[in-house]
Amino acid sequence: MVTIKKSLHLLTAALFALMPLVSSAETPVTTAQDTLQHVTTEATHETHEAVDPSSKEFVKAYTQHHLMDDHYYSFYADAEHHKHYGFGLPVILIDNGLKVFLSTEDFVYNGKVVENGGQHYVYNHGKIYKTDATGALNFDEHHHATNEKPFDISITKNVFGLLLATILLFLGFTALAKTYKASPNNLPKGLARALEPLVIYVRDEMARPNIGDKKYKKYMPYLLSVFFLIFLLNLLGLTPLGLNVTGNISVTVCLAIFTFLYVNISGNADYWKHIFWMPGVPWPMKIVLAPIEVLGMFTKPFSLLIRLFANITAGHSVVMGLIAVAFVMKQTLSTPGAVGVSFLLTLFLTVLELLVAFLQAFIFTMLSSLFIGSAVQEHDHH
Repeated sequence: MVTIKKSLHLLTAALFALMPLVSSAETPVTTAQDTLQHVTTEATHETHEAVDPSSKEFVKAYTQHHLMDDHYYSFYADAEHHKHYGFGLPVILIDNGLKVFLSTEDFVYNGKVVENGGQHYVYNHGKIYKTDATGALNFDEHHHATNEKPFDISITKNVFGLLLATILLFLGFTALAKTYKASPNNLPKGLARALEPLVIYVRDEMARPNIGDKKYKKYMPYLLSVFFLIFLLNLLGLTPLGLNVTGNISVTVCLAIFTFLYVNISGNADYWKHIFWMPGVPWPMKIVLAPIEVLGMFTKPFSLLIRLFANITAGHSVVMGLIAVAFVMKQTLSTPGAVGVSFLLTLFLTVLELLVAFLQAFIFTMLSSLFIGSAVQEHDHH
């Protein structure tokens, strides 16, 4: 029992330690950066006209740019002058040794070649490729670069958001722990005072009812970690920081894997017996049901990762779409009334997203506790 408890605590610690590494540092092949670059280049260099910010392609590109990961932390961009306002993030590559340099606007957005340790690298379609001093890339028939890629473990925008959330949680819970250490009867102050009711809520409404009074305590570190991490990341996604960490499927996959490990490491004999050889069921049905139960082991975490990813992505897409509507109306119709309606709808949905931020953290934690509870409960066989 002591060994299992220690392993569970190590898993919880690993959640915060490994999430930035497990989360993919690479963005999808077709990125908003490429669309933006194509639109602005075509408008400014070929037609010598100002970029049309009301064009469908331009609006779509900016909406996608908010949802995607990036090697450069860009707050906003001036498309007309090809200028992005933000700061560079560390690029960490493993390629015949460790290669570390700071990403720049020219490297990410303007195709600048970076030389480091005798190797040359260029940024294309959200990925970093090895090249020569001229930045030459080879492409296949689908216009995908075929150059060799180094192993990329860079600190991207999403990884930066994860690290920021981890630091904020560490500071908040350290303050709460100091309050209890001074005296169990002391009332928390400041931020810690807002954390205490949520801690009690996770304990009394999720852990105890689903896992049981005897066993819930050793799972509280994980349930609290996952609840507050998701909740805080969802809230950060509603700020002008432009983070969309829980809208990245790599992050939700990582969280779901940890729940999967907790459930199956904690599973008792009854849990495994009900999967492979269900008691009280005729043996021909056991052969039929066993593969279904094994499949269910994987569909549970899959439902967790898809639900969180889809809901957060959909919410951000709708809010960004409404902002784009207001922007387009202002550029094309000059109708303050329509802009006002769009602004009110955006404000309403943003407030609604606050509820969704809590709700998605609640659902993920509640289902995780439910799955753990089903794995550790004792069954009476009569």
